[in-house]
Amino acid sequence: MSGAELFDQTRGILGIAVLMGIAWALSENRRGHPGWRWMAGALAMQGLLAVLIVRVPIVWEAVGLANSAVSAVEQATLKGSSYMFGYLGGAELPFALKPGAEAPLIIAFRILPLVIVFSALSALLWHWGVLRWIVNGLAFLLRRSLGVSGVVGLAGGAALFLGVVETPLVTRGYFARVSRSELFQLMVLAMATISGALLVLYATTLRLVVADAVGHLIAASLISIPAALLAARLMVPPGADDTATEAEDEDEDGAPALAYEGSIDAIVRGTMDGMQLFLAVIAVIITVFALVALVDGMLAALPLVEGAPISLKRLLGWALAPAMWSIGVPWGEAQAAGALMGTKAVLNEYVAYLELAALPAGTLGPRSLLIVTYALCGVANLASVGLLVSTIGTLCPERRAEAAGLGMKSWVAGNIASAMTGAWIGLVTLA
Repeated sequence: MSGAELFDQTRGILGIAVLMGIAWALSENRRGHPGWRWMAGALAMQGLLAVLIVRVPIVWEAVGLANSAVSAVEQATLKGSSYMFGYLGGAELPFALKPGAEAPLIIAFRILPLVIVFSALSALLWHWGVLRWIVNGLAFLLRRSLGVSGVVGLAGGAALFLGVVETPLVTRGYFARVSRSELFQLMVLAMATISGALLVLYATTLRLVVADAVGHLIAASLISIPAALLAARLMVPPGADDTATEAEDEDEDGAPALAYEGSIDAIVRGTMDGMQLFLAVIAVIITVFALVALVDGMLAALPLVEGAPISLKRLLGWALAPAMWSIGVPWGEAQAAGALMGTKAVLNEYVAYLELAALPAGTLGPRSLLIVTYALCGVANLASVGLLVSTIGTLCPERRAEAAGLGMKSWVAGNIASAMTGAWIGLVTLA
């Protein structure tokens, strides 16, 4: 391997250092960082997870079993969507296609119903205790490995399965008494990961361009947990008021934080929650595409650049190309990657994944494709800031103002964490 090739392979180290430098530069107390030993441990945990999951065959095969589970859920969902929506939802076409034409794929009727079904399954598994057992196990590992408080560990475990609104529900009984640093860590953990329902949605969207997409997205959320804690502690360092708050999956009154009255209640309420997410995704996509079209229409009045009109995507690509290059994407592909990262951060990660799936073949190489897939895996966008702040404000009104003040910081930290995860996957993936 030549010197240039070695630099390309290890350039992600530069990106990680730059991302940590940005987090430190935005810190509320630059002298109060969490300590070199703790930061080295958090970085080591990210690297270890990346190597174990992606490079150790037996671990990857275990994670890859989730692909089979998602395929089973997808086929089961197809039964319901095809019954309800006919050929729009996947049933047999009532007409013959023109030669060479492909069957239509209507996202709202074929892919998005997965959100509803998986939300119901998640609620049922939570009620049965399966997800709660896994969450508490992950919380225990985080407490032992990184020394986080019980409530932060619990939030880290919950963030792998629950969304930006549901994750705070698990720890709502502790919002009034956690420190400012712990509150920020809870917020960043929710922003830097994706819920199980969204994971299924995104993996289904990417399945034609990213092999074993489910496994990669699970890996991305796992690696992003220590990255999120690192970014959060750099930006809002722990102080003297931090406590070792222990937490179980219960509210202050001893009742489970997410409780259902029975299996049927869990299915019904999970379905209704999934329906809200289903409608929210549709509404966001319509609005985002409309707003982008309006902005592009205004930018079209400007002079052409390199023979093409200026667009929002090109502006985001130019702005974030250096950042994507620093985490391992070759410069010739960095503008396309930067445009996707900008779309994710400013607009919505699902829109970014839709655009990634629609890229012309060869736009991104195999390694760059993985780096971008991991870097996009998080809900840190502007809409999520509002959702997270309003949820915390509703659950704990006395900390509404503090959560609002930390909202944009959590957006920055969440994007730093997911970009750091992209850098790590570039380091362990051979070019």
